[in-house]
Amino acid sequence: MSRRLNRYIIFGAVFLISLALLVTDVQSKTAAIPHGEVALKASPVQEEAERYLSRYLMQYHFRRVPINDSLSQEVLSRFLDQLDETRSYFLASQVESFQKEIGNSIDDEFLAGKVDAGFMVYGTFLNQAKQKMRFMIDLLDTARFDFSVSETFNLKSEDIAWPSDQAELQDRWRKEAKYQILNLKYSGEEPDGEPREVLVKRYKNRLSLLEQQNDEDAFRAFNYALTTSFDPHTNYFSPLDYENFQIDMSHSFEGIGAKLQNENEYTVVNEVIPGGPAFRGDLLKKGDRIIGVGQGTKGNVVDIVGWRVNDVVRIIRGKKGSVVRLKILPVSQGNKGPAKIIQIVRDEVKLEEQSAQKEIIITNGRKIGVITVPAFYLDFEGQKQKKPDYSSTSRDVRKILVELKKEGVEGIVLDLRNNGGGALEEAVKLTGLFIPEGPVVQIKNSHGGMTVLRDKEVDVAYDGPLAVLVNRYSASASEILAAAIQDYGRGVVIGGRTFGKGTVQSILKINRPFNFFYKKNDDLGQVKLTIAKFYRVSGESTQNLGVTPDIKIPSFIDTEVVGEDAYPSSLQWDVVSATDHLKTGWLSGDDIKVLNEKYHERVDKDSLYVRYLEDLDLLSSFRKKEFISLYEPDFKVEMDRIQGFDAQWNEEDDPDILLTQSAAVVADMADLSGKSMAEREVAPLQVNGK
Repeated sequence: MSRRLNRYIIFGAVFLISLALLVTDVQSKTAAIPHGEVALKASPVQEEAERYLSRYLMQYHFRRVPINDSLSQEVLSRFLDQLDETRSYFLASQVESFQKEIGNSIDDEFLAGKVDAGFMVYGTFLNQAKQKMRFMIDLLDTARFDFSVSETFNLKSEDIAWPSDQAELQDRWRKEAKYQILNLKYSGEEPDGEPREVLVKRYKNRLSLLEQQNDEDAFRAFNYALTTSFDPHTNYFSPLDYENFQIDMSHSFEGIGAKLQNENEYTVVNEVIPGGPAFRGDLLKKGDRIIGVGQGTKGNVVDIVGWRVNDVVRIIRGKKGSVVRLKILPVSQGNKGPAKIIQIVRDEVKLEEQSAQKEIIITNGRKIGVITVPAFYLDFEGQKQKKPDYSSTSRDVRKILVELKKEGVEGIVLDLRNNGGGALEEAVKLTGLFIPEGPVVQIKNSHGGMTVLRDKEVDVAYDGPLAVLVNRYSASASEILAAAIQDYGRGVVIGGRTFGKGTVQSILKINRPFNFFYKKNDDLGQVKLTIAKFYRVSGESTQNLGVTPDIKIPSFIDTEVVGEDAYPSSLQWDVVSATDHLKTGWLSGDDIKVLNEKYHERVDKDSLYVRYLEDLDLLSSFRKKEFISLYEPDFKVEMDRIQGFDAQWNEEDDPDILLTQSAAVVADMADLSGKSMAEREVAPLQVNGK
């Protein structure tokens, strides 16, 4: 037997003995914890996966988080918020008991591969949730509700304390039932039956789902709280979860073209796939909560709150050309009421609609080209095989630039709104179409090492007036491009502050280091880890703060709930050394000041834009509401106001205000100094990390 094998066996034996001692210690801490009527227990494979998960997080995650009591408290707090976001399940006494009994032991369990504490909390949650459903069913069957009394329902219940006793908890349930009845009555939905009957049916369905919860649900929920305590983009995938994670709803089957994920009890839209039916209809947004699914134009809408995301995906899938109706809580309204029903015709993703598209806008007597880039796409296989016509964002945009120049455009708007990123290589190459050779982005790994990605093309495909249009959904690769254009002074960035996702993830398969110790070959799953951060050439991170536009145009997107800084565990913004780059000399601070002045002079006289701002104020006031009246006449007035607002700005013939204003800014750029900015003599300025 070799020395190396001897060392492995000795090390393995020590590891297992140490682990056994740790397990014994943890079990002694949690043995006295009472379990409720639900007694869930982790399987040996789950416990083994948990042990390795802790090692992967400690060794490979960008953020070096100590596994200690502080992490225990954070995980527990996150888990409780995750399970009971509305403060309508747990009592304050139960939360206090959790904090006292297991608040400092979750870290020890994690290292030992035990999840007893997490399972106990989840079991208590299931008991409380089933108790609530039974109460609500009985209440709706027997109680008489008085909608003429003046009382309110808390829309921001996540900010209040847990109820002190059962009476307070049940009073919250009673008010929630009244709110649901009024919401069904005035939200514009056409329920299949009387509101009470519809709600009873939904609560019975939800109770049935709760009865079917198992150890996999508990394990998934607890590990979501644990991994997202490191950062919001780190997750553990069981073998089944990973299989579903790989399913792209736009390519693997005929559906709506959206990726979904579970957050608390809700199914949330994580991504709307460019080119898919949801993208083309522009009715579904990242962050929308799907709370019901109906088949066909008249089929009953099934309540899916509390469902596993795999089951939700299954009923949304369907034959091409068929209709699915989704009941959503729009992210634009802060995921509060009223719920909306949207209708989508299932279809395949049309690749040509994923591609960059062009149009021309005439404004201020000037012809402005618009290039819309919905994603940074690249046919990796075609590139590898050196196919002459392989699909790539930078190649497609280069062709469009040639066409637009032939058509005599006097400026370009590069529209990156709702572009969540994609191939980093393409973001670098696309930036290179507008700047001379030079660095585009810096990447810092978990060990502090820096890599600089550069545009290596000396030629510039387009050197005229340029604006990059962004919004809160512009993320990752989009932010890299916008930041580079801004740092080089090559163009003006217009719109809203971007998402702020300046991190890099990698998916690692959990492997046993000493397979000869194990007779079984159970798959332990995968872990998606944040391993690096992006930095601008100026040295500033794009993480958390995103890119701040030079000319700010407000939008309907709720920045309180959309964006990296909306996640409590997001990595922080920081700065590294700048990398040498050449300023193009295109835009100075004085130029941007003039463009802002011209923009404000114009919009102040634009009646449509003034109306746009007024409606933004209306929506903002609704988002900030903490309470909604349960007095029926007042509730109806509130719902009518929101529905009127929604109808007004969802008409197909409404102009794209952000795009038209961006085109006008580019026309202003061409007007500066009485001639096109492309005609100016440009003197590049060397920047040496300052």
